[in-house]
Amino acid sequence: MSLKKLNTVLAAVVVLFTLYLGLSFVLPLGTTFPGLANWPSDGSGFSIVKGSREIAMGLAMGILLVTGHRRPLGWVLLMMAVTPFGDMVNVLAHHGSTAAALGIHGLTAALIAVTGLLILRETGKARRAQETAAPAPAAQPA
Repeated sequence: MSLKKLNTVLAAVVVLFTLYLGLSFVLPLGTTFPGLANWPSDGSGFSIVKGSREIAMGLAMGILLVTGHRRPLGWVLLMMAVTPFGDMVNVLAHHGSTAAALGIHGLTAALIAVTGLLILRETGKARRAQETAAPAPAAQPA
């Protein structure tokens, strides 16, 4: 499997999982919040805010993936890795489960960041190959 195909599969998994996660918080599916014992009650709107954030992230990444803007997708994936990292810090700061913080949010942040770095590496190699293949323009006489 080529690096581009692997990156596309990883990015698609990240996008689809992010959209699924967002929808599971917004729709009344009985979602629980792993890691913290004392989450806000269902009437607080916490799940709507968290779900809306996840849906927006998934849509941003998905649009870049579908339209083929691979280099911006790599940067956006790196930027989006901050969100699960922040969730991990939030769980740890509020005395939640360390295993859930690291195992769920930490690994998710790492997967998203690695996917972004792989896409940036792939697009960087393609850019360098294109630059070396294209001859430099000839100097025009004055």
